[in-house]
Amino acid sequence: MIFMSCGCAELDLYPLDTGSSDSWYRNESEIQMSIMGLYRTDFWPIDDTRWSDDHQSRTTLNIITGGTINSETGEVATRWQNAYKAIARANTLLEKLENAEALGIVPEQAALYRAQTLFARAGQYAILTTYFGDVPYVEKQLTIEEAFKIGRTDRAEIMEHVYRDFDEAARILPLSYDNGPELATKGAAYALKARYALYNEDWEIAAEAARNCMELEVYSLYPDFSELFLASTKKASENIFSWPRSIELNQILSTGQVMGYVTRNRGGYASEYPTWELFCSFLCTDGKPIDESPLFDPHNPFRNRDPRCAATIVEFETEHLGVLYDPNPLTTSVWNSITQREVTNQDTRGVNTYASYNGLVLKKGVDEAYVNDNTFKVDPDRVFIRLADVMLIYAEAMIEANQIDQTVLDAINRVRARAYKVDYTDVASYPAVTTTDRDELRRIVRTERRMEFAFEGGRYMDLIRWKLAEKTLNLADYGLLDKDELIEKVVEPGLWFYPFTPQIDEDGVADFKPMYDAGLVKLITQRNFDPSKHYLWPIPSREVITNPNLGQNDNY
Repeated sequence: MIFMSCGCAELDLYPLDTGSSDSWYRNESEIQMSIMGLYRTDFWPIDDTRWSDDHQSRTTLNIITGGTINSETGEVATRWQNAYKAIARANTLLEKLENAEALGIVPEQAALYRAQTLFARAGQYAILTTYFGDVPYVEKQLTIEEAFKIGRTDRAEIMEHVYRDFDEAARILPLSYDNGPELATKGAAYALKARYALYNEDWEIAAEAARNCMELEVYSLYPDFSELFLASTKKASENIFSWPRSIELNQILSTGQVMGYVTRNRGGYASEYPTWELFCSFLCTDGKPIDESPLFDPHNPFRNRDPRCAATIVEFETEHLGVLYDPNPLTTSVWNSITQREVTNQDTRGVNTYASYNGLVLKKGVDEAYVNDNTFKVDPDRVFIRLADVMLIYAEAMIEANQIDQTVLDAINRVRARAYKVDYTDVASYPAVTTTDRDELRRIVRTERRMEFAFEGGRYMDLIRWKLAEKTLNLADYGLLDKDELIEKVVEPGLWFYPFTPQIDEDGVADFKPMYDAGLVKLITQRNFDPSKHYLWPIPSREVITNPNLGQNDNY
């Protein structure tokens, strides 16, 4: 039972094989080390992009898109256990800090330690309720007997405690840290409170917290969207809660992830790539979806699109990682500017069967650092939440609360204008949002989130909370026909890239089924989402077996 860890010290972080809560927490140094342990990245998971309709991985499905998640799934147990491990440590720390004076800790520093700990506990309970719904809530160390009998607490009640802890933390936490490690800040407390209030449809709470974060004036939108995600852009002004990575310290993206994004012409696999659905979600430069805009050309699909389109997905016939990118099956060789010669084009399925199945490859954040002398070691910052998210949280919360005013439009327009590298007040230079219609604004902010946060891990939870997962995660992934058919049916008739413009529905979802029915595209995978159970994760089976009072979420 996970609650049995409540009395344990930082044994997995420090070589203290005989440590316990009695022999640990003896002085301020040990308190500091324990607080640092609450900010381990495995305690703060970022959802896998593969779990959404933004990502395609050849013919491979996963626990979410394949609908195979169950109480024995490793990710389920890990997320539950890590959260309660952190909560247990936080509760122990809070108890020890009640005697801070005896440990030689001055009151001001003890208050800061308490705030950092409350922030961590609030974050863990927010994460738990987001995925599991009602969960056990404890604020003290439990005996084994208590742990075996505890039941679940209503999600809404837990969130009241979460908001309280974030508020108390925000009152004490600094705006930033001059020296030492970067832990929770006042802005981070407001930002996470806003995010999880939004997830729980507490609109006014979310809006207020987001407003508080923005009004700190500590953060600013990074001026160049395309550079924000590069390894060379460290501690960007936009990042509110993040972790640095370091090649020197071997804190890097996994080699598999990096090689999955790198093109085959540069030694990668190009096996993880954006879906056509994501590609179609980027608006045209007139602010209209592709099926409404006269600017869209399905055979030149990058032209006249929101700049975040080409910043997220590699544009055809442009140089990427030093090699011209062209997935057209007739383009069997391309120019390599590194070697200054023509090379065999491994990024077209006309040459290599395992090139991107839909012709798209990821550009967002991917530059020469990803290749790094063929070591595939890259260390971009790990960002949990950034200012653009807080701005769109504010806009969405205000829209849902039906409190639409100029501040809502400004929040959306600031994010959108940054993509165009113009000031948001220069409304003639980008498709500024002017409508105050609630339904229209709801569609706009959802589209804006998709364009802005693609491949950052937020799309899955957006689909869950908008109740769109039952639609999008039951659709098929489509891709290019095999070589001979592709040339015969699409390329030679002049239908490359899209045979025709797909229709976009009221939820921003593109329909490729007519293309499939016409025999012009190929079905790659079929997603599977059961709305009767998959909106929540199951309670890990080990926990339910150990403590039957926990029960299980519906239909698992």
